[in-house]
Amino acid sequence: MGREGAGNDIVEIKVHQRRENNVGSPPPYQNKSVFKKWVPWLVPLFVVANIAVFIAVMYVNDCPTNSGSCVAPSLGRFSFQPLKENPLLGPSSSTLVKMGALDVARVVNKHQSWRLISCIWLHAGVFHVVANMLSLLLIGIRLEQEFGFFRIGLVYVISGFGGSLLSALFIQTGISVGASGALFGLLGGMLSELITNWTIYANKSAALTTLLCIIAINLAVGLLPHVDNYAHIGGFLSGFFLGFVFLIRPQFKWINQKACPPGYIAPPAKSKHKAYQYVLWVVSLIVIITG
Repeated sequence: MGREGAGNDIVEIKVHQRRENNVGSPPPYQNKSVFKKWVPWLVPLFVVANIAVFIAVMYVNDCPTNSGSCVAPSLGRFSFQPLKENPLLGPSSSTLVKMGALDVARVVNKHQSWRLISCIWLHAGVFHVVANMLSLLLIGIRLEQEFGFFRIGLVYVISGFGGSLLSALFIQTGISVGASGALFGLLGGMLSELITNWTIYANKSAALTTLLCIIAINLAVGLLPHVDNYAHIGGFLSGFFLGFVFLIRPQFKWINQKACPPGYIAPPAKSKHKAYQYVLWVVSLIVIITG
């Protein structure tokens, strides 16, 4: 997705020299850094935390003690449940429930609403955690570099909660675990970021088409058996509206005006953001609060 200045955070600022400053040769046009490039650390920390939680779950699971036969018994208490029980190479369902999996009956009857958050840090097996963490690195690193840890952290956690909530509303039996809702929240945030910062993108149609294809493929995966697509949809919608609130960029005229070098006049900018950005911000904030 090519953006003017988004790839290397450099935008060429073209301004006119002041007439009263025409003594000698005018200073050359300058390239100014437009957006701060953040050093990503929160997304890698999320990845480490998810892997650490999975290791802790496997330690608590202790397959040799609690099951008759295990996969990879040489791993000791970190060995996996039989494939008939868990084909993803992971713990038992009872262990996942014990460690905080989303169980609607426990949320409603025992008031364990904390499971709506804890479940996004649990995974059903090795294949599950590897797939989610690779996706998180590919999606999250780029977003954290551009918008910083605070905004991306909020989008990730709130989207995970939104995915868990929609899953709890529509799936009344069984358990649910995984960071899929939070990951779809980042995808939704990417889409709303593309819409709200539309003027920044150089190749708008290619950027939109690529992102929509990625979203469609991931939603199609959710149609497979035993995959919680309600968490995907809930996380995506949460991230989509959160993106309009947190992932907003100022317009280029305002940037040029602020970064104008001495001796030049930049084109005037009436406001920091476009009118449609303010409208989307207000509408999305109302939807989020109401939801």
